[in-house]
Amino acid sequence: MRSLSLLLLGASCALVISFAYAHPPEGVWKKKLTWKEDWVQVWKTVKKEAWETKWKKVSVPIWKEVKVPVWKEEKVPDWKIIKKPKLEEREVPAWKEVKVAEWKKITKPIWVPTKVAVWKEIQVPVWKEVQVPFWKEIQVPVWKEVQVADWKQMFEPQWVKMGIPGEKFLGKDHEGWEYTSHDLWRKKLVWKPVWKKVWRTEKKQEWRTEKKEEWRTEKKQEWKTEKVQEWKQDKKLEWKDEWIQVWKTVKKQIWIKEKRETWIEEKVQIWRTEKRQVWATEKRQAWKDEWQSVNVPVHKEVKVQEWKKVWKPVWEKVWVPAPHGHGWD
Repeated sequence: MRSLSLLLLGASCALVISFAYAHPPEGVWKKKLTWKEDWVQVWKTVKKEAWETKWKKVSVPIWKEVKVPVWKEEKVPDWKIIKKPKLEEREVPAWKEVKVAEWKKITKPIWVPTKVAVWKEIQVPVWKEVQVPFWKEIQVPVWKEVQVADWKQMFEPQWVKMGIPGEKFLGKDHEGWEYTSHDLWRKKLVWKPVWKKVWRTEKKQEWRTEKKEEWRTEKKQEWKTEKVQEWKQDKKLEWKDEWIQVWKTVKKQIWIKEKRETWIEEKVQIWRTEKRQVWATEKRQAWKDEWQSVNVPVHKEVKVQEWKKVWKPVWEKVWVPAPHGHGWD
């Protein structure tokens, strides 16, 4: 350690001496062309939708009064010969229907009470075997994940201090003095094995209770429909002969007074309808040309401003050092 301290003290003194006798840097100023980023304002042509007024020729309906010939009905007097009915009485033979009594044999229906057999439906209990589902508890194996402790070898980085034996050349000054060092120390990265506790996942078998559906046989009471014979009172239709008095229609000739219609001619004044042509005013639809303004969409080119990124050349002044004759800076 003492020799290293003396070596560092000597190196510091040599650097102080070299800066004291150092010459000013040699070199020249030169121009260097570089590209500088800049934003300039430019004009871009875009299409913009606008409305333009145009005149359109359209036909509009109008009403126009015109004279049209029409037929007008008028009443004019006239004479007409008509026939009028006249009633005259006279006697004419006719047949008249009269009622005459007589006896007629008929068959008359009567109801006779009787007993008839009928079937009646009744409900009879019966036992029926049915399958009924029920739940049965069973044990089934399942796998469960558990955490188990384990030791794992890992490597951690660690810096260790190690010495460099022998002499090492550090350089020369402007007068030719050499600088060397002995027994230097440096850091070295090594990997140190360590054991760490980790947890790993393992599967463990366990038993879980589950319900399983099964079927068992049970007896269930149901009702069945059966037929039994019974007797009930009923009516029976029979026919019986019987004599009844009826009235028969016969025709008898008689004389009746009858009115006969005759026709006589008679002259009467009537009004006859005639058609006469006259002129009437009527409105008719016509079409008139007019100019109407409409707005139609058009695309118009306009100039809008926007910013554009450009690169401009710029001359910069840089210092270029001159090369030394002895070959080291």
